[in-house]
Amino acid sequence: MEKLDALQTQEAIGFVKKTFSEKLSRKLKLTPVSSPIAIIDGTGINDDLNGTERPVRFRAKALEQLGTPDAVVVQSLAKWKRLRLKELAVPPHRGILTHMHALRPDEVLSPIHSIYVDQWDWEKHILPSDRHLDYLKKMVKKIYKALRVTEQKVYRKYPHITPVLPSQITFMHAEELLKEYPHLPAAERENEAAKKYGAIFIIGIGNALSDGKPHDGRAPDYDDWSTPGTEHHTGLNGDIIVWNPVLEKAFEISSMGIRVDKKALVRQLEICKCPERSELYFHQLILNDRLPLSIGGGIGQSRVCMFLLRKQHIGQVQVGIWPETVVSQLSAGFAEVA
Repeated sequence: MEKLDALQTQEAIGFVKKTFSEKLSRKLKLTPVSSPIAIIDGTGINDDLNGTERPVRFRAKALEQLGTPDAVVVQSLAKWKRLRLKELAVPPHRGILTHMHALRPDEVLSPIHSIYVDQWDWEKHILPSDRHLDYLKKMVKKIYKALRVTEQKVYRKYPHITPVLPSQITFMHAEELLKEYPHLPAAERENEAAKKYGAIFIIGIGNALSDGKPHDGRAPDYDDWSTPGTEHHTGLNGDIIVWNPVLEKAFEISSMGIRVDKKALVRQLEICKCPERSELYFHQLILNDRLPLSIGGGIGQSRVCMFLLRKQHIGQVQVGIWPETVVSQLSAGFAEVA
């Protein structure tokens, strides 16, 4: 039985978002900033995600009058944030945090996926000496600490929601995960590891593993997934994944990483067979050393609320577009949702 009704759930969502964003900002030294819902097409700034998803495109009257290319709704702000660091002259080891609202029209709807995406998007200016795996892990631990503190505060406010997160997050490379579960597909490997450890950070997502396939897709022009992180493995990025006791499966909370420098950008564009992107505005800024080095990521707001409030469906914590059958189930007191 649900212990929070629909209105109480809305209040709890506000509590989770306020608490987590404050903890995150403090631990990572982030300044809140506003962010766009749409940007001009053809600049290379919009997130290509896995490289196949289509953004929502529109032609505004003002753009027609200016002779400007179409606008596209953001899919995430992975690259825009790095530009904003430069524009705001954010000093090293400080960063920005924004509430991103995006549309992903090619998303396959499910209890954990929606066309509408809301994230805490953050980006932090770093130095060349910070571009290593230990620094990445340090930031992951800070984010995980903010998540655990929020879970404890949720428990004190709503005592029926008992904490489940372990005291520490476990780090493993995607190659190590493959070697441990060689006969399982990537999603099932995540399930086994998340169930075993409770919370994991999978390093090196995007580059091909020993089986010739990446653990999951990553665009070539924001996360650095090809620079050696250790003697044996590549990648300075990864995903924060927890074990969801309601869904009884691995549950991704965040994708993040140290961003590409110009060497990594050239290498990854070649790996992904799209070197022509190097001529785009955003990519030229990196190649000409005109953007700060950075680390950043996205943390799903609805995902965090869904997890911490023990909800079965993302539609219980956000307003999205759903088939009528799902709408009916969600409206019926948050009954079991397939």
